[in-house]
Amino acid sequence: MKSDLVIPTKEPIGRWKNPAVIARTHFKNKSLSCWSFNPVIGCSHGCEFCYVPSVSTNKLKPQLASHGVSNPDAEWGRYALLRQWDEPKFLRSLENAERTPGEELNPDGNRAVLFSSTTDPYQVFPHPDPSIKKELMKESAAIVRRALELILERSTLNVRILTRSPLAKRDFDLYREFGDRLLFGMSLPTLDNCLAKVYEPGAPSPSQRLKTLHAAKEAGLHLYVAVAPTYPECEFADFKRTLAAVKPLDPVTIFHEPINIRAENVKRIERHAQDLGVKLKTDVFATRSAWRWYANTAFWGMEVAAYEHDLEDRLHLWPDSTLGSKEALREASGDPEGELAWLQSWWNRISEWPGKK
Repeated sequence: MKSDLVIPTKEPIGRWKNPAVIARTHFKNKSLSCWSFNPVIGCSHGCEFCYVPSVSTNKLKPQLASHGVSNPDAEWGRYALLRQWDEPKFLRSLENAERTPGEELNPDGNRAVLFSSTTDPYQVFPHPDPSIKKELMKESAAIVRRALELILERSTLNVRILTRSPLAKRDFDLYREFGDRLLFGMSLPTLDNCLAKVYEPGAPSPSQRLKTLHAAKEAGLHLYVAVAPTYPECEFADFKRTLAAVKPLDPVTIFHEPINIRAENVKRIERHAQDLGVKLKTDVFATRSAWRWYANTAFWGMEVAAYEHDLEDRLHLWPDSTLGSKEALREASGDPEGELAWLQSWWNRISEWPGKK
């Protein structure tokens, strides 16, 4: 899987020295997985709202500097570094995961490995040299597929795929072999291609993602959809359109959250909108109070939309933990105890898994 091509050290699109292995996740109240497999540092999709730099790549700033990345947050979307493939190390990480006692795992993780939590497992590497780009794409495809093959053959772990890319179709045949052990999902915050291009400039369009979900359905795969994170411009009518399009797919779960404020992501959104000359509703991020109003309104709207489409039993909201603060509870309603109980009902929810009783 490793090429003899020499990629310049200072190029932010290339290879990362450390191998891709299965690692424990640290999700809170998400019910996505117990582990993750992240084959890439960075992500060429460059979603402006992404929280990954604040929780992951900023910690790698010294190492990223050697690839010409001076500010991992501000430069998010401009670097994508493929991890090395070391099969013995991967197998050790797989064996460690397989042997982990159930009582040591987060109960909402469904004993699953998420592909991926800090990147997209099916992204394009926009290297300026076509030959290097081709080699990186080939290696990336081989790494993801080999990791899946080994999980299938040498473990009893489940797998959750989360992507924005139609490139995932190349592995549908392998997904089918997992049966009830695999859930395939895509992020679909909106059906508005133009709006998505502002917030997710490097990602495939929502219409492409919806076609991929339909192809997955036709391939007999178990599906879920992450209507997340929805943008401030995504209001009730937008939620209804998205859920109407998602319903025929018969998704196992529909996750939802609005954009949360993380480190520099709001500044990234504002800078990008300014560069494009587009006016966005960034006033909802101006204060914590304004953001809480926006978040709660989004959750309420999605609940109502799900009810109208008879999808309320599939819905799984992801309220941010800060909505449970004393200040937030006072603002939210005249019934803080009731509000907290509502939040806890979502925080404690365990998402569905095919074949699980």
